[in-house]
Amino acid sequence: MSATHLSPASTVWSMDPMALDARLREFLTEDIGHVDLTATLMVDAAQTGQFEMRAREPMTIAGLSVAARAFSLYDSSIDIELRVADGQAVPEGTTLMHLQGPARSLLTVERTALNLIQHLSGIATLTAQYVERIAGTGAQLVDTRKTTLGLRALEKHAVACGGGRNHRLGLDSGVMLKDNHIAVCGSISAAVARARSRVPVLTRIEVECDRLDQVEEALAAGADVIMLDNMPVETMRRAVELVDGRVPLEASGGVRLETIRDIAETGVDFISVGRITQSAPAVDIGLDDVDAPSMQAS
Repeated sequence: MSATHLSPASTVWSMDPMALDARLREFLTEDIGHVDLTATLMVDAAQTGQFEMRAREPMTIAGLSVAARAFSLYDSSIDIELRVADGQAVPEGTTLMHLQGPARSLLTVERTALNLIQHLSGIATLTAQYVERIAGTGAQLVDTRKTTLGLRALEKHAVACGGGRNHRLGLDSGVMLKDNHIAVCGSISAAVARARSRVPVLTRIEVECDRLDQVEEALAAGADVIMLDNMPVETMRRAVELVDGRVPLEASGGVRLETIRDIAETGVDFISVGRITQSAPAVDIGLDDVDAPSMQAS
């Protein structure tokens, strides 16, 4: 992978600075407790150090500025130089960040910063793999609300860094009528009518369907988006023909790298994949002393 390649989504929104700082303070407090006992005992307060954050495998970067902010929030005297950007695909061995400052502070923040960038870059890397599988089909990969508690905004940013698109950021971002909502109202038509009479004027209504007759009912009821939930590929293809471009279609349910291309080729507009945030493995990134490259966090 080229170190100069940037995801088309690499310039999208990032978490509000005030909200980010509040979250980072929680993370740092959780890890530090009352005091970093090891760093305080072993490192003199006046001692300085230089460290480089390096990629130990190929990956797509997400959360680099978040990791950098963890260091500067804890100690504003740390000098930080970012060598790459979120959304960038880098090869093994790439230096992501250079840090210089009080060694005690650098070692105290090390694990919190690495946990974040390893997790978020893992999401971006897996997302990029899914996006590559459906290239040229016209379908777009979107995420879900299957996110880690406390990390949703950052995980959805990571999806965007990998070239994916964000679905709802939360329950207040849109109306999605699922099977239980429909059961309570009695029918898709009744559920859509009820939602339409009360929804904010610019908010879209999406309806989950797992059969073609439900797709027909949702279309007639005036749904803005229709989700094809766990449908076989051939049934999805028939749904696409039935809808004929009148509303966007989202495919969802059990999508994997091995199956996403076939789903995309049915003609759906969006494919939502929970596993890109729920099951992405962390990538390997280390913080190495410039003079002792073998030093790692445990």
